[in-house]
Amino acid sequence: MWGRARASACAAALALAGVGCGADDAAAPPQDREAARGQAAGALRLRTVVSGLDRPLHLAAPRSEPTRLYVVEMAGRVRVVVGGRLRAEPFLDIRDLVSSGGERGLLSIAFHPRYGQNRRFYVNYTDARGDTRVVEYRSDGTRALPGSRRELLHVPQPYSNHNGGQLAFGPDGRLWIGTGDGGSAGDPLNVAQNMRSLLGKLLTLAVDRDNPRPRIAGLGLRNPWRFSFDRRTGDLYLGDVGQNRWEEVDYLPRRRLGRLQNYGWDVYEGRAVYERKPRNRAGVLVRPVRVYSLSGGHCAVSGGFVYRGSSLPRTRGRYFYGDTCSGSVWSFRMVRGKVRQHRRERFSVPRIVSFGEDARGELYLVSLSGSVYRLSR
Repeated sequence: MWGRARASACAAALALAGVGCGADDAAAPPQDREAARGQAAGALRLRTVVSGLDRPLHLAAPRSEPTRLYVVEMAGRVRVVVGGRLRAEPFLDIRDLVSSGGERGLLSIAFHPRYGQNRRFYVNYTDARGDTRVVEYRSDGTRALPGSRRELLHVPQPYSNHNGGQLAFGPDGRLWIGTGDGGSAGDPLNVAQNMRSLLGKLLTLAVDRDNPRPRIAGLGLRNPWRFSFDRRTGDLYLGDVGQNRWEEVDYLPRRRLGRLQNYGWDVYEGRAVYERKPRNRAGVLVRPVRVYSLSGGHCAVSGGFVYRGSSLPRTRGRYFYGDTCSGSVWSFRMVRGKVRQHRRERFSVPRIVSFGEDARGELYLVSLSGSVYRLSR
């Protein structure tokens, strides 16, 4: 999911996660220094919601269920937190279908916008061969119905890393899917800029149709582990995991979602040239709005959400993201297409792998170590 292999003490400590640590080969960019100066401005804290989970990777909730959280565990289960308590029986258990460990596993869940009426939801996982599968299920409101399984997408994976894995419904009503560039390092198969490949892409599916076919909405991605749509504006925020030097956050306003976008990999890593070759002229080039270096123990960006809850009114409209190895969390506001008020938050989350929203727009942070936290004061 994070896609970087380095022999280091940190890599050994996080071997379960398949995460490496950044090399100290680049000085901190100006925005990192800005974040350090702004750290004291933050007054937010974390409250533990649940602990004792088995390698949680993702969290989501349908808008129709304000008291429930659904937490994805790497091995192949989806657990339910009801009123702050972990339900013993899983919502979904497909461990017999999932290959997990390293960067493989059950990677995310998304609920249909009309889940309260049709009970349809979607999961992204790596199968026994390591290939990506996107599958629709229905539930009875309490647990998934195994017989309702409908496979929507199969993407063969040439290597064991860079599987992407995020699912999210966009403001267009389509299911958006992030796929990595297939793995290894440096995009050796040159798929990210290749429109004939589904690897290294943002794909969309019209799930309400019979036999929907994937449409490429974005190319030039290395490993878009986590992305989200602002629930108020529909704007897209995406964290793309870098190769050797730079992690990046990309932003796309809603008005541009219908046009093909090119995120630049592997011609660019962050804002820097990675490989001197022509990029595919398909799509409009997207430049990152934030980058940070792999110095200081950073290793892999985990894209988050714009906070739209009601319990923290002064925080509303800030986008949060983090780094898996350092545990650092940052936030900023997008104002007329520009990053403003960027800061590093006072708290950190060890092995942070995901953020999530509940039905009311409150923000949660997921640690691979087994805990889920809620943003609070």
